[in-house]
Formats: sequence, C-alpha cells, structure tokens
Amino acid sequence: MTAHAEHIVGYYPSWAIYARNYLVTDIPAEHLTHINYAFANIVNGEIALGDSYADIDRFYPGDCWDPGCERGNFHQLRILKHQHPQLKTLISVGGWTWSENFSDAAATPAARELFANSCAEFIMEHGFDGVDLDWEYPVFGGDWDVEHRPEDGANLTLLCNRIRTKLDSLEALNGRPYLLTLATSAGGEHIDDLELPQLSNAVDFFNVMTYDFQGAWSAFTGFNAPLYADPDDPFAEPEHSTFNLHAAMQHYVADGVPRDKLNAGLAFYGKGFGNVNDANNGLYQSFSGPSPNGTWEPGVFDYWQLAQSYVNQNGYSRFFHPVSRVPYLHNPAANIFISYDDTASVREKCEYILTENLGGAMFWELAADRDGELLTTVHNAFENANQLAAPQALTVTRIGDSLSFRWQAVSGAVQYTLWSSAFADAAPEDYSLELSTNATAATVLLPDGAARVFFIRAEP
Repeated sequence: MTAHAEHIVGYYPSWAIYARNYLVTDIPAEHLTHINYAFANIVNGEIALGDSYADIDRFYPGDCWDPGCERGNFHQLRILKHQHPQLKTLISVGGWTWSENFSDAAATPAARELFANSCAEFIMEHGFDGVDLDWEYPVFGGDWDVEHRPEDGANLTLLCNRIRTKLDSLEALNGRPYLLTLATSAGGEHIDDLELPQLSNAVDFFNVMTYDFQGAWSAFTGFNAPLYADPDDPFAEPEHSTFNLHAAMQHYVADGVPRDKLNAGLAFYGKGFGNVNDANNGLYQSFSGPSPNGTWEPGVFDYWQLAQSYVNQNGYSRFFHPVSRVPYLHNPAANIFISYDDTASVREKCEYILTENLGGAMFWELAADRDGELLTTVHNAFENANQLAAPQALTVTRIGDSLSFRWQAVSGAVQYTLWSSAFADAAPEDYSLELSTNATAATVLLPDGAARVFFIRAEP
C-alpha cells in the first residue's frame, strides 16, 4: 500500500442553506483539502452566480449590512480558509442542471476567450483558488436541454488550455498557483470522448463521478456505486463489466492520465427503488420507479438519514455484497431496495485509492453526511496511511544524567521527533515534544524525580 493520497475534495451545494439547513459554518474543514462550491451557471457565454442570495447575500452571524460588507456563502468560505490554511476552494461550474451552455462556450476561439476571462475575473472577485468544470456531458448525454457538438471533446481541451493560460497569468501576478479541475463521467463512452493526455497537461486533477451507475432508470435494481463488477449481475454490456469504480479508474489510467491526477468519486447518498420483486433480498430484481420515500425527493437518501432511521431499523435489513463491496438495504414488506455506501465500503474504497496510487477522493456531497461520519472515515484512512512506519531497533542507554536514544532510519523520513509523558496511559496527543532531529540518534537529560515514557516518530 502506498503512503500517498493528497486530495479530499468535498462538494458543497449552494442550496444546502435552505431546507437542509447545512451551512458553510457546519463544514468540518479540518478533514478536507478542497471544497468545490456547486454551482455557478453560464450566462451569455460567461460564468455567472448560480444563486446570488446564497452566494453573496445571506446573512451569517458577524456579517453587517453596511455598503460594501461581504456576506453569503462566498464570504464564509474565505473565513473558513483563514481558519484552515490547508484548505482550497473552487467554484464548480455547470452540473446536471446548468450544462446546457458549455458547448457554445467552448465552440470558438472568441467564445473560449470570453469564458476563460470570466473565470479568472470570477475567482479573483470572490476569493476562490480555482475553477472546477462540471460539464455533463460533452458530445452526448446529460439533461434534456444540453447542447451537443461532435467536436465537444476537442473543444473542451482547447477551453481548458485557455483557462490554464489565464490562471498561469494570475499566478505570475499574485505569486501563488490557481487550480483547474474537471468533474468527469465514469462511463466508458463519455471517457472515450475526452482527449485525456492533452487534458492532463492543462488540469490539476480529475474528479471522476464513480456513482449513479444504477438508479430509477435501470433495467433492474442494482448498485449506485459498486467498487468492483459482479459476474452475477444481469446487466448487459458494457454496464455489466464497466459500471464500477475499479473499471472507470483503470480506464482513465489506461488512457494516459497520471494516477496522482485522479480522484475517485464517493457517494454520500443512496438510491432507492420502488415496487421491487421480493427475491434475492431485492438485488437484481424487477421494479417500477424510485422508492416513494427519500430524504428530499423520492428515491434519494442522504447517508445521515439512512444511518439514523433505516439501517437494520423499521423493516430494513442491511446486507453487504461480497464481490462489489458495497452495502444495501431491503424492506420486503414495503418492496423497497436501497443501494448506498457506509463507513465499511468507503473505507475499502479509500484502501483501493491508496493501493492504486491515486490522487485522492472526491465526494458528493457535504450536507448528505451532516454528522461527518463518512468524511471522518476518509480522512482517517488517508491520514493513517500517510504516516510513516515507526522507527525500529530502538535502544536507550543511560550516560550520566542523560538518556541516549538510537534507532534505524525510516525510508521517506525527513526528520524524527522525540516525545515524552509522565503517564504511561497518556494519549499520543498529550505527550510533550522533547526535540526534533534529522539524525538517527538523540540525547536528553534525565527527568527530575519522575519516570517518563518516550516515543519517537518518523515524519515526512
């Protein structure tokens, strides 16, 4: 297993401030590296506010109403970044609802120049660290009103190149880099429409939407976001083999995307199926439409609600698929099947990301995990893996009134820290730092009048 996964990218939808009552101030930013704010629109060829009230006008405690005062979610994101210096924020453009104008914005040199300039101006005005393009989808597919051209894939490359030029100019001006990322499909036909080697040169990373593989539109009940293909599923090709996280990520790798520029998508929500045939615990069965229940709409469940009210409760039994490595719920009395992800499946997906040397994880979306259970799982999985092994062959020798420590070097370590406590059962975070060194030996004075417990940590 590699010890490298840099990205934890969470989408925050602007509409979370309404019925969901999940505010920017509720985000556990200490567990994130990037927040993608969803969504900005495209109007007259330029990036535009998606919800001006939510974005720049909503009042938060501490805001003011004086002329020139900053308010809204954008202002709170700036405050969050100040509190958490590791955090970067990006404005995400488009999404399922607002992708209809992407094709036009990418179609000609003049259109690309207009849109790229507007992106640069937008992130400077509103304090973002970059832009995330969520075009659903180039060439074909998406919502009913999405414009398509056969050359959309090539035009996306040209558009990204132009935006990259603008962001590089901002970097030269302001002395810090700006990010360009893409939210991209996990479907093979969509992947093949992209010029991935060329795009890889322009974008910082890809957020691959490895979810929504099955839903109310499907021929049978199935998994929203399986890790692996199930040889026993009844779906026709290419769904049978390719509608899973593993196949999608390997497709991107095979097409030339560097592994460290790939973030695998995680679903912090579930999909419900209604009127399900009562066999095989509801899996791979005939059905009709979404389940009548859901958190905010029929057939879609936030994870927090599933954990709180459905898992092994109220007639719903939890099962875990041994091949696809995801859980599901079945209520035979209500004829409902729900595919979702929980801490066990998210942890396995994180292990996959680490084993495959991918850049990290992206998820949709923060409000669906309002208690932070799944995000904490992701953070802990990456944090633990990124820690170096403990130094081995430790020896301690008393020399007069000092203790001399020696240990073996740890591959990848830049320095070593020596910590101590007067209590053998103290938690690591309660130890005191004695010293830091880039050597494999250290000497400290003996503690006065009390026993001490020591440990040494290798640090990258």
